[in-house]
Amino acid sequence: MTDAGRPRVVPRNIAHRLLMGLFTTLVALASVAATPRTADARAVAVVLGTAADFGVLAGSTVTNTGATIVTGDLGVSPGATVTGFPPGTVIGVIHAGDAAAAQAQADLTLAYNDAVSRTPDATIATELGGTTVLPGVYNSAAGTFQLTGNVTLDAQGDPDAVFIFQAATTLISAAGASVTLIGGAQACNVFWQVGSSATLGANTDFSGNILALTSITVGAGTTVDGRTLARNGAVTLDSDTITAAECAGPPDRTTTTTVNSTCALNQDGPITFVATVRATNGSVPTGPVEFFSDGVSIGTAQLDSTGHAELTVANLTEGSHEIVAVFPGTVDLDGSTSPIFVQRVDAQGFCYVEDCWSQTCATPVANLLSTRPSQLSTRPRRPSAQRLCDPRAAPASLRTGSRGAWPTSVKARPRNSP
Repeated sequence: MTDAGRPRVVPRNIAHRLLMGLFTTLVALASVAATPRTADARAVAVVLGTAADFGVLAGSTVTNTGATIVTGDLGVSPGATVTGFPPGTVIGVIHAGDAAAAQAQADLTLAYNDAVSRTPDATIATELGGTTVLPGVYNSAAGTFQLTGNVTLDAQGDPDAVFIFQAATTLISAAGASVTLIGGAQACNVFWQVGSSATLGANTDFSGNILALTSITVGAGTTVDGRTLARNGAVTLDSDTITAAECAGPPDRTTTTTVNSTCALNQDGPITFVATVRATNGSVPTGPVEFFSDGVSIGTAQLDSTGHAELTVANLTEGSHEIVAVFPGTVDLDGSTSPIFVQRVDAQGFCYVEDCWSQTCATPVANLLSTRPSQLSTRPRRPSAQRLCDPRAAPASLRTGSRGAWPTSVKARPRNSP
């Protein structure tokens, strides 16, 4: 029978298990709070609307001292006062209290409210100097961010990675502070939402878009790769360089591959095929190139420092052969397949390059981007009549007899001929 007048005592082993369970739960919750958003749920960029056209935007006034350079528009609304230009320079348009500035302020309000509403991925230290931050949404327990020294923002190879810093009150950088972007991070995707005012110390090297509720003061000699956008107060400049950051488009990954032969007159030895791979972005492709004859792999060669790959093979059998070179691509470049190159070999083992009067000879072979012959969708085959470019396809003036007279510049002469 239970004594209702005496307190119940939890056995020691049960109490221990309860405390350990509570501790584990608290540790798990803390771990979740400190872990940035995963790639599958990454933060998306704050949409600036027409405010993206502005390097500087203020609510009351824009004041400048010295040879400031603003790349992008400069505006103020509902105020209409802009001073200090010149000596400052605006590589864009000055909008002082006009409709464009008013629309930009309306879009800035939407952007600011969006940034404020984001759920933080982690609460981090107020002092950002000396730290490396991964993509995500961050606030601080003190409601402010301080930057002394350098903070590194690492996109980890994702050029679309977004960083959002939520400061409930202020953002302050010390003189000479810096924001370094690595891993493909772009200034256009960095947002500093500030609940009151932002102050950048002299000679700060800053990256990102400042969205301040009140005012922004930029110290002398500071560089901002981004924007200084103040909703209600002033933007104050002093011999600064401000560039409205634009997001770079996706890199050009396109390549083209061509193939040719070193087959010369009277050659009765091995044939060397030469593939050339070019990248439209100007880089020099590297890696293997696979060569195919009539849909069957005949070997692989590595590209050299000039983007050429050479493959030497024993004499091919008599007849016309469709030669194709395939560059499979790299991490940075897409693969490409060359147009067909027709190599003709006669019964004596001599070879010459077949002239193509019909454009069908330049038709690329489809689906040859695999470097494994077992995965080829094009089966070994005899060349089609349309792609043989035989003498009958030549102009009548170049045909004689049943075999036709091929141009002497490409016709192989019999062995031992003078």
